[in-house]
Amino acid sequence: MQFTRLQPDPGPVDSDALLGDLGLAARAHPDRPYVISNFATTADGRIALEGRSGAIGDDGDHELFRRLRTQADALLVGTGTIGQEGYGRPIRADDLRALRERIGLAPSMPLATITRSGRLPLEIPLFQDPDAHVIVYTTADAQPPAVPARVDLHRVDSERDGPLLSAALRHMRVEHGIRSVLCEGGPLLLSGLLHERLVDELFLTIAPLLAGGGPDPAMTTGAALADPARLELLWTLERNASLFLRYGVRD
Repeated sequence: MQFTRLQPDPGPVDSDALLGDLGLAARAHPDRPYVISNFATTADGRIALEGRSGAIGDDGDHELFRRLRTQADALLVGTGTIGQEGYGRPIRADDLRALRERIGLAPSMPLATITRSGRLPLEIPLFQDPDAHVIVYTTADAQPPAVPARVDLHRVDSERDGPLLSAALRHMRVEHGIRSVLCEGGPLLLSGLLHERLVDELFLTIAPLLAGGGPDPAMTTGAALADPARLELLWTLERNASLFLRYGVRD
């Protein structure tokens, strides 16, 4: 798919060249994976319309969404988001599996999720797929559910292990060998990652839409950061009036 690159090096660029290999694994930290996050918002900052995020993005956003899933070892999504969006197994299409294998990744990827309460949306396709692998982190006294999917459940003791998200990412890196993670939300999870200084890059689609307020969420939620994270603009793309921004997150 063709995009127009606005910076750097303005001109047409193909998604094959742009997202063929981001080299994320090589940037893994010793104690945690390299973390990128992908969000799409309206021009006035909403990440959903009538409760669903799919109404915001166009074909360019969908291409970026699919391609980023070929770049990371694992997907990280909050339980509220996987339930509301009805997540299934992240990588099913043969072309995406082939793209992952081309850069040395496993053809499929596990989905990791965080649930402080221990509750999971077991009715969604993800948990009903015997080929799916779900890694669950919780502070609750919970047991792995009896579902067709493979579910690895890890209990985090905050007094022993430290903050939940830092502990989860450390466990993913050390115990599962996960070098890179793609976070797809939601706002509570992204906010938690930012508070614990765990986000390395942000991919942001700005759709040419105005929601005009309403109950739909913004990209982050909860308490503000004591020291706002600063962003470095790495590239800017345009397609059909949508903007696609890639930022590095400065610590």
